[in-house]
Order: sequence, then structure tokens, then C-alpha cells
Amino acid sequence: MKKIIIINGPNLNLLGKREPAIYGSLTFTEFFETVKSKYSSVELSYYQSNIEGELIDKLHEVGFDYDGIILNAAAYTHTSIGIGDAIKGIETPVVEVHISNTFGREEFRHQSYISPHAKGVILGFGLQSYELAIQSFL
Repeated sequence: MKKIIIINGPNLNLLGKREPAIYGSLTFTEFFETVKSKYSSVELSYYQSNIEGELIDKLHEVGFDYDGIILNAAAYTHTSIGIGDAIKGIETPVVEVHISNTFGREEFRHQSYISPHAKGVILGFGLQSYELAIQSFL
């Protein structure tokens, strides 16, 4: 059974409440329960933190034992050299995901410190971006 973890960064704990026109009205917990049942042949886990160092610690923790990491680093995507370096330093492949099309938003969201070290990037498909990332590991 493949082990895949979804790691979400800052403010994604507010999904379902935060800017529903961009992010939808479903909480991530509701979405995650649906995905877990849909992909029951995969050992899926989930982690979220608003703190950059905790995200780096989690990448270090799972980055040598899991089959895949799905990372939505949210705003840290555009600012964190540390998260990019953490991905570069681990063995587990990482797929960068974003719920919105970051290239259709503010200019600063066009830069990613994660993309150069990721297996791939999926963005703009709402929460389905996570499902597409899961499928990329199967």
C-alpha cells in the first residue's frame, strides 16, 4: 500500500470559510474524508501548519519513508527558500499543488521556490488539484 501525505501550509485551515469565491465552501477535513474513502487502497495522511519551520520539520520526517508528498505551501511557496531546500534534501517525490491558478492572481504569486525541486506542479483545479496529485503517484 502506497503511503502519501498531503501537507498544507498557512491559512489553508480556513478552507470553507476563507474567500469561498476562490477556495470554495468545503472544509479540507470534509474533502479529505471523501478522498480517503475514494482512494482506500492508498494510506493517505494529512498535516497542516501555519508555521514555516513545522512544515520543514514534517518534510524531513516523512521525506525518506513515504511514497509521495503533496504539498500546498500556500503563501510560503512564494517566499520560502527553506521549504525549497527541504524538498531538495529529501528523497520522497513532491507534487506542488495550488487550489487557485496562481498565475491568474497577483504578480508575486507567479514565483515558486518549490517548483524547481518538485516532481510536478498542479494548479487551478480547485480541490481536485489534490486528487490529480494523488493519481500522479498511482
